[in-house]
Amino acid sequence: MKNSVLVLMSVLLLAAACGQKKADNEPVKKEFGVQLYSIRSVIGDSTLYADNHEEAFKALAEMGYSYVEAASYRDGKLYGVDPEQYKADLEAAGLKSLSSHIGHALSPEELKTGVFTESLQWWDEAIAAHKAAGCEYIVVPSFPIPDNLTDLKTYCAYFNAIGRKCKDEGIAFGYHNHAHEFKKVEETVVYDYMLENTDPECVFFQMDVYWAVMGQAAPVEYFRKYPGRFKMLHIKDHRELGESGMVGFDAIYKNIETAGTKDFIVEIEAFTNDDWKESLKMCADYLIGSDFVE
Repeated sequence: MKNSVLVLMSVLLLAAACGQKKADNEPVKKEFGVQLYSIRSVIGDSTLYADNHEEAFKALAEMGYSYVEAASYRDGKLYGVDPEQYKADLEAAGLKSLSSHIGHALSPEELKTGVFTESLQWWDEAIAAHKAAGCEYIVVPSFPIPDNLTDLKTYCAYFNAIGRKCKDEGIAFGYHNHAHEFKKVEETVVYDYMLENTDPECVFFQMDVYWAVMGQAAPVEYFRKYPGRFKMLHIKDHRELGESGMVGFDAIYKNIETAGTKDFIVEIEAFTNDDWKESLKMCADYLIGSDFVE
């Protein structure tokens, strides 16, 4: 009897070990997202969204995208629908509502006085809507770059205030660059000034690596100079990923930990064959086949 029990236990342990080995060998799905601005011609307004979102979201999920970043918020709605509906539409296709690009510039009076109470009230509704949409991040995609450091400092204070509001609601707040942030104002690089005058606890930076390169900046140098500030990246090229040879993706890959990056968003503004599905599939395949995401 004792020997039979020992044999049975051995068999069970062996089976468990084999099962674990199989599970360990199964490929882990790489997770990355897409900025929906990439398909603005398909879902860029409420009418297009109503007509095309089901097919478009399904196609993105089948390509391998796990989550999306919105680019159409207005008056409490995303793409013309309530935030809860937008979230449900994505989940129906197997996608996650991760982030959104929205912005609200200061009025001339607010910029002059440094009192931006009215603009912060606008953000109350926006933050509530994005919380309902399930977003983990809100990102300002651009703002009117001032021609002096006094006004730039006011904008940094404004971003800190928005960031505190977002943090209180469990959402991270960030800023997305183009190329012009790497120009100088009063002999100071705008992007550097923003990094040094925003609170790391309230404001992260979503570096668009393509636009950084176009601004003659080196993404990896920024990762090393300001470690941990780049919680998200826009992974982007002139067209499809890797197409131009201008962006040093390999070096970026190797410095993700230094950057502090948690999530990756593909954005594409022009399609080689005027086919968004073909181009976004090429980008997804590029990431799946690279060391960029684990």
